[in-house]
Amino acid sequence: MKKRVKIKILTNSQAELTFLYDEKLVAQVKTIPGRIYLPAKKSWVIPFSEGSLPKIKNIFKDSAFIEIETPEKAQGIPSGYKKELELKRYSNNTKRAYTAAFSKFLDYYQSRDTDSLTDKDVDEYINYLVTVKKVSPAVQKQAINAIKFYFEKVLLRTVNNHMYKRPRKDKTLPLVLSEQEVSDILQAPINLKHKTILTVIYSAGLRLSELLDLKVNDIDQNRQLIQVRMGKGRKDRYTLLSPKLIKLLNEYTKDYKPVDYLFEGQRGGRYSAKSVQNILKNAVAKAGINKNATVHTLRHSFATHLLEHGTDLRYIQELLGHSSSKTTEIYTHVSKKAIGNIRSPLDNLDI
Repeated sequence: MKKRVKIKILTNSQAELTFLYDEKLVAQVKTIPGRIYLPAKKSWVIPFSEGSLPKIKNIFKDSAFIEIETPEKAQGIPSGYKKELELKRYSNNTKRAYTAAFSKFLDYYQSRDTDSLTDKDVDEYINYLVTVKKVSPAVQKQAINAIKFYFEKVLLRTVNNHMYKRPRKDKTLPLVLSEQEVSDILQAPINLKHKTILTVIYSAGLRLSELLDLKVNDIDQNRQLIQVRMGKGRKDRYTLLSPKLIKLLNEYTKDYKPVDYLFEGQRGGRYSAKSVQNILKNAVAKAGINKNATVHTLRHSFATHLLEHGTDLRYIQELLGHSSSKTTEIYTHVSKKAIGNIRSPLDNLDI
C-alpha cells in the first residue's frame, strides 16, 4: 500500500517533506542533494523549484502519493506579546522587528501550541535559520531576542540561556570618509533641503531615526545645541549645532517653513527614511566617490574626525549617545591620527 508524502512549499527555493516513518521513503529522500532533516518537526527540508517538482514526484512514484500544500499564514501574534512591547515602551522599529521575527517562529511551529514550546524547540529553530535559511548573524540575533522576549517577559518563564546560541560578533571596522570626501558629498546636492539633511546628519553625528524625529523646537541656536529626544535606548541627549549649520538651517526654514518636524514630507508629517537614503546615494555618486557609504557612514565619519582633531573620547561618547565607552573606542582603530603617527619600517630602508 502506498504511503502519503506531503510537500509543503516554503519559499521559491525550498520545500518541506513530511510523511509517516518508512525506511524506503527515508532512503528515497536521501537521494535528494541538499536535503536537511529537522528532528523537532520530523520532516525534511529540500531545495525546490517548479522545475524540480516532476523530479521529486518521480522519486516517490512507486512508493507514495504526493500531496502538494502551499504555505499557510503565520499564527497571529499573541496579544500579550504586543501589549508587553508597548508597556516596556520599545521603539516602533524594535516592535516591528520583534513581531516579524516572532511571527516566523510561530509559522515554523504552526501545528504546535505556542505555550508548549521549549528551549529545545527554540534551539532547533535557530539551527534551522543558520543551516537551512543561511541567515546573517544579525537576523539570527534578532530572532533570539524576539523569541526570548516572549518566554521571559510574556510567559514569565525562566529560559536556559545556553540553548539560545548567539552568533559571534564580527569584528569589522566602520567605513569612514575623509574630510574632503564629506565636503564633496555635502556640496553635491543642488536642492537646499537635501543639502541641509546631509549636513545635519554629519555635523551632529545623528542616526537616521534621530534625524527623522527632529522637531523644529529641538534646535537651540542660542546655546548652539541640538536636542535629540528619545534616541537609541530611549535616552535624551544634546549634540553639536555648528554655526555654519545655523546659517544653512535659517535659509532652509525660511524657504520650506517646517511646522512640526524639522524635515517634513510633501504632505506633512515625518520625512521618509528611504528618501534620505536616496539623497545620500545620489550625492555620493555625484561626488564621484566609489565607496559603499550609508547614512550611518556620516555618523562614523563625524566621530572619527572629532577624535582626529583631539576631542576626548568621553565627550564623543556623550555626543553619540553610546551607553558604553567600548562602543566608542572602535573609532580609535580607524583614526588616521593614531595610525598616521607610526612610521612604517620601510621608511628606514634604502631602496
